[in-house]
Amino acid sequence: MSDFNDELDASGLNCPLPILRAKKAINKLESGQVLKIIATDPGSVKDFEAFCTQTGNELLESSEADGKFVFLIKKG
Repeated sequence: MSDFNDELDASGLNCPLPILRAKKAINKLESGQVLKIIATDPGSVKDFEAFCTQTGNELLESSEADGKFVFLIKKG
């Protein structure tokens, strides 16, 4: 897995909470820094794709293992 600057564990949270928490966490980062997000909501895959498209942030990685979805988002 790639390097990241901050991590957000949104396990057990359902839409829209993972996105809202990620937005707050990304706002604290400098441009070019990476946020790692862990979520358990299967809907978060499409949610984070849309979030990155709408906000201009880059979805570097999206993976799933053992019911956990992991996203790496680079702040634009």
